[in-house]
Amino acid sequence: MSKAINNREFRQAVLKELIGQLHEGRSVDEVKGRFEEVFGGVSAEEIAQAEQALIANGLPVEEVQRLCDVHAAVFKGSIEEIHAADDPSDIPGHPVNTLQKENRAIELLIAEIRGALNRLPDADARHRAVKGLERLGAIHEHYAKKENLLFPYMERYGITAPPKVMWGVDDEIRAQLKAVQAQAGTADDDQLRQAAEDVLVRITEMIFKEENIMLPMLTENLTQDEWKRIADETAEIGYCLIDPPPVWNPVVGQAGDTAQPAAAAQEEIVLPTGAFTVEELTRMLDTLPIDITFVDKDDSVKYFSQGAERFFPRTKAVIGRKVTNCHPPASMHIVEKIVEDLKAGRKDHEDFWIKMGDKYIYIRYFAVRSAAGEYLGVVEVTQNIGPIQEISGEKRLVSDP
Repeated sequence: MSKAINNREFRQAVLKELIGQLHEGRSVDEVKGRFEEVFGGVSAEEIAQAEQALIANGLPVEEVQRLCDVHAAVFKGSIEEIHAADDPSDIPGHPVNTLQKENRAIELLIAEIRGALNRLPDADARHRAVKGLERLGAIHEHYAKKENLLFPYMERYGITAPPKVMWGVDDEIRAQLKAVQAQAGTADDDQLRQAAEDVLVRITEMIFKEENIMLPMLTENLTQDEWKRIADETAEIGYCLIDPPPVWNPVVGQAGDTAQPAAAAQEEIVLPTGAFTVEELTRMLDTLPIDITFVDKDDSVKYFSQGAERFFPRTKAVIGRKVTNCHPPASMHIVEKIVEDLKAGRKDHEDFWIKMGDKYIYIRYFAVRSAAGEYLGVVEVTQNIGPIQEISGEKRLVSDP
């Protein structure tokens, strides 16, 4: 046992050493030899556990992210497949199959973009490259499924560091892709070719990490019912460069619809100023032109509404998830500070507003307290206030339509 502990501590020390070297400016090529020497025969899950321990001991997630490119350089094509006999990648509609089909579509689009870039300065080639980069923006749906459907299940099984690190890299790729898209029309040929190639390489490396690190961890742990729930909620977020897959209906252990049964839907909920059936209350909250999310006093997501107009992805997989894990690593500290201030009574609410395309999103956090002032949780209310800002004059109940 002591030998195993010593090995773990040694690996953590090496990872910390390599992260420090990357932080100081050394390249992937300069550190990957040492990484391969220590971790070449170690499973991806063991490496993830070592990284997880470093984060638990206070090392920022952003620092651990520096190792992602080292992983890809060392392990490309060599990570051992876990449970290959039970590989669900050939089952149409299974989330693993869907994710891999999206990856193949992404790879095909990347090949098309590279082909166009290689034909610059041809005008038609530039047009095709620019259009291809625009289409690649659909990768947001691919990453959003990981962050809102797959990562919550990893966290339930105690796999917390890999999701944080991967989400951070996803956000870096999103930002890098947006920057390339923004300059694609004006950059000279060499600039466009180099900037595009940089982000295409990172996307390709992320595909490798998904299929050789993330998916083996998931298939090792998740039950068929959990995969079924993920499959059923995938359409809520959407698909990346592929048509919606067929519905997957496993024969054994099939998870049914989680909707309220008819009897439960008619159960009455009595409040101090009135009463609802479950169905009435659910439909009323979903009819309001706002998104509502409630996080309990233990910082776990307990409820979210399902209105027709959604601003941020929400799936049932987030129920029970710690609220900080529902946000990108770069904004975790902001969420933690908001919750801390509301809990301590330093604030009763906090407001933010952001532009999202043609929408102007107003995000408000309110402390929920008992009659005695005890903190019960926080409710997040999100609304598109763009149409409200355009209102002028008056419209009274007695006014003509």
